[in-house]
Amino acid sequence: MKRPSRSWLGLGVAILCLLIMTFKMAWLEPLFQPLVSNKMSVIYSRDSFIHLLAWHLAAVLMAISAATLLAVSVGMLVTRQRGAEFLPLARAVANLGQTFPPVAILALAVPALGFGLIPTLVALFLYGMLPIFENTVTGLQQVSPNIREAAQGMGMTASQQLWRVEIPLALPMILAGIRIALVISVGTATIGSTVAAKGLGEVIIAGLLTDNMAFVLQGGIMVALIAIIIDALLQHVEQRLTPPN
Repeated sequence: MKRPSRSWLGLGVAILCLLIMTFKMAWLEPLFQPLVSNKMSVIYSRDSFIHLLAWHLAAVLMAISAATLLAVSVGMLVTRQRGAEFLPLARAVANLGQTFPPVAILALAVPALGFGLIPTLVALFLYGMLPIFENTVTGLQQVSPNIREAAQGMGMTASQQLWRVEIPLALPMILAGIRIALVISVGTATIGSTVAAKGLGEVIIAGLLTDNMAFVLQGGIMVALIAIIIDALLQHVEQRLTPPN
């Protein structure tokens, strides 16, 4: 009988820990008790962890889904012969999101969009564009010219060549960009709580404001576990999609 790999065991442990912290955080109260004084609450109770987790994941998934759609579309366009001249401009725009810190983006977005989820989505969207765009361009450019010639020799149109040959070959690289963007956004989304967006950042900020390290660790550990789980899952998908050498 084949034993599960260490990576799968580690992933299982991370998922189990996240489930316990989400649904049964009270079980961990003895672990956090030494971090607070007797008068402080040990477990964050202003909102449920499942509610905060759901909002956190929703913000990340919505923003990165939109960033993926745009970045991959533009990446395909600028790797075509007719769109190659726009590559420097597209790269400069994609870099713009990484140039501004997320806090600065929020500060600029709040006056126009108000407080809450929307400015957070804008910040995550802009911050997630670059890795997805760059990996899409790199993946498509790395497709061997011989493969392209073979596809043309089989009578494929330019569109068929892109969707049936180039995209499948570039998909592991594209997924790597999406994975990086997701992991970055999971951590970055915590700043959304500074503009009244729901999420696990609310727990961390509450801990910082009240000097309660238990709250800070509860939010921080959950965010870290989410990032670890997403990274591990997408790495397994990339490995499955990567053709053998």
